[in-house]
Amino acid sequence: MSMFRAKRLDLGGFINARVIRDHTKRKVYEQFEPERQALRYAIRNTSLPQRVRAQAQLQLAQMHAYTRSTQIKNRCVAGGIARGVFRAFRLGRYQFRQQALAEFDRGDRYNVYDGGRLALFDMAIISTMLVYKKKDIPPDPVFPTDLEQLGFFINDEDKIRQIANPDAGFKFKVNANERWNDVRRNAYHECIRRIVISRLEEVSLSTLRLPLGSQPNDKHVPILVSPNLRTATRITLILGSPDQDLGIWTYRSMAEQGINRGSMVEITKEILTNKPDMALIIANMGQLVYHCGSGQAMSQLTWFALPVETAAHPPARQTWRNLIPRNGNWREHVTCIFEDVLAPESGMVNPEAKIDIIGVEEGGLGAVEYLVENWPTWKPSISGICFSRPQHQKHNLTLDSADDDDDTVPEPGSFAHFISTRSRAYVLSDKPLEWPVPGTLQHGCNTYSGNEPVNHEDVIVSSWQSMLQWFDKVYADPSYEEVEFVIEERVEDDEGWEKWRRGEIDAVDDMRKLAVVDEEA
Repeated sequence: MSMFRAKRLDLGGFINARVIRDHTKRKVYEQFEPERQALRYAIRNTSLPQRVRAQAQLQLAQMHAYTRSTQIKNRCVAGGIARGVFRAFRLGRYQFRQQALAEFDRGDRYNVYDGGRLALFDMAIISTMLVYKKKDIPPDPVFPTDLEQLGFFINDEDKIRQIANPDAGFKFKVNANERWNDVRRNAYHECIRRIVISRLEEVSLSTLRLPLGSQPNDKHVPILVSPNLRTATRITLILGSPDQDLGIWTYRSMAEQGINRGSMVEITKEILTNKPDMALIIANMGQLVYHCGSGQAMSQLTWFALPVETAAHPPARQTWRNLIPRNGNWREHVTCIFEDVLAPESGMVNPEAKIDIIGVEEGGLGAVEYLVENWPTWKPSISGICFSRPQHQKHNLTLDSADDDDDTVPEPGSFAHFISTRSRAYVLSDKPLEWPVPGTLQHGCNTYSGNEPVNHEDVIVSSWQSMLQWFDKVYADPSYEEVEFVIEERVEDDEGWEKWRRGEIDAVDDMRKLAVVDEEA
């Protein structure tokens, strides 16, 4: 006890043995709390070697009991200076620790592992609380971008399977440390991206850099276009999801249905092989972050998996240097494609060509937001639009927010009228493909089942063939207009629901009545 007793104690107030003991405990806690926090951090840090974490646990267990916050008893003492002494320590645990750390930040710092023990040393720089020797920090994991070295192969069904277990596919969580899992997944995805791009190039797609005129060393985003873009009478524009990479529908579908099926290889073959008068443009909605070191655009997921100094370092920070001109986000990317590639004055396309648009999730929303503001310019060129799990609402189809009423009939020639008559949407549903489902009032166009009940990103995989058939039908008949249908969802409580819709009951009053009944019960 005497070894921890405070050397200075104000005895001007009410003092007894318990007061001195409690005061001593507070001083001890204040002195050792920074070290306890450093030990706790080392114990919880899974990136440290197990030996270091075990030593930290042992040293924490061997610390004197007075260093624990549970030993402090905030007794109230009547009157005098002693009350002022206790009041300074009568704080919440967080605030008290902040006071202790404020004293600690004057120069004392921890090196978690030093010569086989945890030790305290002084440093002038106090940007972080903990400092490690570099040899004790795990290195950043590195995985080869080769399927065979990663332990995978492509089977006869064009599916990627494990060499050790041919019936199993990719498994994300193979390590308790998330950094290992993220880097390994990115290496696996990089292998798939290379395979998909090579297959798309085999069917004659080529890379076009945006903005137009960008050199290989300039900041740019790549898109894929067919060689007949300048002469084709029809153009199909695919605006994918911002969550996916170039040329890929979804990695999940690749694992379940094969690489060609889960990517845009099949739709590319269908268009360029069976429709010689049709060109194809594949936008790059997901890879809009430019990495100066590698000189390529990438997705956010790939950016976070880039190599860092050690496994404990955060990802590289993004700045203005990583922004691609006119393609800073997926909305700007959609605008750039329309104005730099599809515009007749660009010289990239046939001015008389008709454009079919496939919008996947936010890709469809980007097309809607751009066309609603520029509809007079693009009205003669757009033939039809198909949405996969549409993200737009009916109020997005007009510039005037006063036209948001569901019962408003779109004015002929307006963009809303075009969406209602020459567009359709495919959504999550367990119904057969093209089965009419509710959603017309929400999206402003007829809504059909995508024959996918669970995974929203897989709707496009099961419905793109139906979209192409419908585009052929619309292109063949310029006067074709879909007949709008409205399907309402069934509500089990029909009586109460119908009364509320007719305005016979008020929801707030009804809830108040129910609350009164519950209180009486």
